[in-house]
Amino acid sequence: MSTFPRTTADTDRTGAVRAHRARPAARRAALLAGVALTGLLTACGDGTPQGSSTPPPGTAGPASGGTSTTAASTGTAGPATSAPPKGTGTGTDGGSATASPGSTGGGRCHTSELRASVGRDDPGAGQENFPVVLTNTSGRTCTVRGYPGAAFVDASGEQLGPDPRRSPGTPTTVVLTPGHGAWSGLTFSNPGISGADAATPAALIVTPPDERDPLRVTWTQGEVPVSGNASSVFLTVLRPGSAP
Repeated sequence: MSTFPRTTADTDRTGAVRAHRARPAARRAALLAGVALTGLLTACGDGTPQGSSTPPPGTAGPASGGTSTTAASTGTAGPATSAPPKGTGTGTDGGSATASPGSTGGGRCHTSELRASVGRDDPGAGQENFPVVLTNTSGRTCTVRGYPGAAFVDASGEQLGPDPRRSPGTPTTVVLTPGHGAWSGLTFSNPGISGADAATPAALIVTPPDERDPLRVTWTQGEVPVSGNASSVFLTVLRPGSAP
């Protein structure tokens, strides 16, 4: 039995009557609504960014999945198809960067602190294999992690073909001291052999991981596949150094 009946009457010693009524239904409904709203706000606090915009073509998104692991300073690439690039990259000091578990290295490298370059082709089995190198040109130590963004463009800046696909790989945090670099393997089938539609780019646009501002590298390596069969271009995760 409820201890708060709908109405009661109590008479004091002077005979005055005081009426006691239960809380109005509207007030109870408001209280319940307030509790429900509090629960909803708490459930939304999952750390998921809201209102994120879609990055432009060739822009690297945040690296997802994988755990930090220790890699040798001359790391080897996970093959994009059948063979990773093996040539010596250019534009770095020989690649004495390191990949360390849980290392912050002073925070991630921003586009303004990096230089992009493309190393020597190492063709094999009908494939073209290039190391795309990001070199730390700043005066501080910083890190890169995951896949860079990339896109081939013509002289007017229009993109040629789709964005490269990501080869399977485990992202590692690569610590770059000033002057050191990290490389990603860029691989595609030779269009003269595969029969894919081809074009000769004016440049390769490279965007560091988790950044939106790109770097432009003049492309001097001839035709690349842009559509048709066997037109896919692949990128590997960044590894320490300038080449395998």
